[in-house]
Formats: sequence, C-alpha cells, structure tokens
Amino acid sequence: MVEGWDWDETLFEGVAPYYERGRLPYAPGLVAALTAELGLDGSRGRLLDVGCGPGTLALRLAGRFAEVVGVDPDAGMLAEARRAAEGVGGNLRWVRARAEQLPAGLGTFTVATFGNAFHWMDQDRVAATIHDLLRPGGAFVHVADWKAEPRSTEAFPHPPVPHAAVADLVRTHLGPLRRAGRGVLPHGTPSGEAEALARAGFAAPVRLLVPGGELLTRTADDVVAGTFSLSSSAPHLFGPRLPAFEADLRALLHAASPATGLFSERLPSTEARIWRRLSR
Repeated sequence: MVEGWDWDETLFEGVAPYYERGRLPYAPGLVAALTAELGLDGSRGRLLDVGCGPGTLALRLAGRFAEVVGVDPDAGMLAEARRAAEGVGGNLRWVRARAEQLPAGLGTFTVATFGNAFHWMDQDRVAATIHDLLRPGGAFVHVADWKAEPRSTEAFPHPPVPHAAVADLVRTHLGPLRRAGRGVLPHGTPSGEAEALARAGFAAPVRLLVPGGELLTRTADDVVAGTFSLSSSAPHLFGPRLPAFEADLRALLHAASPATGLFSERLPSTEARIWRRLSR
C-alpha cells in the first residue's frame, strides 16, 4: 500500500466527466500491438480491466475478446463507461469494486489489464488475486505513458501546455503536499510492481513500446479538463474555492496563449509490460 496514506472513495470523486477529454490518449498502435503479442482473435478469451475508469482500455479492446469485465470503485467512472459503451456491443459488463475486494463469481480470465492504476493498490494482494483469476499462461498487462521519453516542443504551431505553471497554481490553492482523496501523498505513489508480480508467481515481463509522437492541438477547455481529471486536483478538493481556482487557471492559460487560446502537445508513446502467469 501507499505509505502514510489510506485509500478512500473520494480519490477520483467528480473526475469522471473530465477524464476522456482531459487525458491524452494511448498511442494509436496499442491495440494492434497487444493483439499481436497476446494472440487475440476476438472470438474467445475474457478480459478483466481493473481500475477501468470510464472504459478507456476496455472499450478499445472489446472487439478482441469474447467478454470484457471492467471493474472500478468509482460510480461516476462506471456511469461514463456505460454511456460510452452504448452501441459498442453486448460483450461488456461493469462491476463496482476495489481491486482488493473483487467479488466472487467473476470466473477466470485470459488477460487482466491495468491502465495507470496498479500504483494505487495493495500490489502484493492484488497481484496474488489476479494470478488466481488468470488461466495458466494468462497475462497481467500494465499500460502507461512512457515516463522516460524526451518530450520535444520543437516546431509547435502553438505554445506548449504550461504544465509546470498549472501544477504551481494547484499547489497555491491546495498546499504543497500532493492531495489524494481525504489524505496527502508526501512521498508519492509506490513503484515495485515488478517485485510484487514476481512474488505472486508471474514470469519476467515482456516490454512493448508503442510509439506516439503525433502533434496534438489542445484548447483551454481541454487543459482545464486535464487538470480536473487528476486525483491531485479533483474538483471536490477545492470545495467552495473551485470557481476561484478555475478562474485563476483560465487566466493563466489565456496569458500563456493570448492570441488563439490553443496549445500544442506531443502524444507520448505508450509502454505496456506483460507478465505471464506460469503454466501450473
């Protein structure tokens, strides 16, 4: 678990309406890369997407499995996922639960995905639970932006998104320690996923790096949504000061791009690490 912090149900409270607009998408080749590496054919296999949020991964992978189960503890996230899933197909279902408290009767799965979510969890406990839910040879897949990638701003047609200035503004309103639900994260979230998965009985991971690099144009509304999509600046954290914070944020963004209100950002590459359950 995260040292000095306890999970609570407000971690992503109010974030769901901003998530899909505010967060940058995964690299466009991710689904094809996972399909090839995992041998997905769309006619068989079951996917468990843990910490599914508004269905970011589950919806994109739904056509590659016979059934997809998305799990998340936040009711707002699941409501957004259900809305986004309308017309996608009948092989999706959504379950409200924490990863540490998955309900009985889910069955077994061929793949379990975690999109930028595993660091919030009791990693040893969840790794052991997922190991038992996967069929022999099944895959635990962690998907995230490639954190070590150089992010060039060369040849941007608009000013870059002023991420550092936005982070400073959040700290001005919420204090110097990173907020998370009702608590704070003085030391950030933990790493160590590889060690937890090894202890649970998974083989060494295969790493896929799916290139991004596409140039994106972001509006001020997109940047505001991105700010409110983060647990560290979720709308509820500001309480009655929310309108004042948003006014300050929009003023900052106007000053950073006064002519058009547009910003440029480069799509990050996506890193997927795949741990296989040993066949036994």
